[in-house]
Amino acid sequence: QVQLVESGGGLVQAGGSLRLSCAASVSTARLDSLGWYRQAPGKQRDLVATIRSIGSTNYADSVKGRFTISRDNAKNTVYLQMNSLKPEDTAVYYCNAVLLRWNGVTTDYWGQGTQVTVSS
Repeated sequence: QVQLVESGGGLVQAGGSLRLSCAASVSTARLDSLGWYRQAPGKQRDLVATIRSIGSTNYADSVKGRFTISRDNAKNTVYLQMNSLKPEDTAVYYCNAVLLRWNGVTTDYWGQGTQVTVSS
């Protein structure tokens, strides 16, 4: 079982920055992938960014060049640095972790979400 606790959300003006953190209850070195997703009211949950255990990253086109995902295995934490925020970035942001078991089966874990609101 993996527990994820997000923090760092809040209200910010357009053009501002926020850093989200997600602390895992297990060593993040054991996790194949860590990521951030977001869900705006009335919309589906969408990928924002992911980072693999080997360090490779993937970003949604809408955040490329503005957001940066990173992981600190010593602190069992994944971060999302969000710069140049836009009102359309307003959403609940969820942390995701993928555990790859020895038999090849993957299990997804989710945090409780943190609200990010960007005012115009």
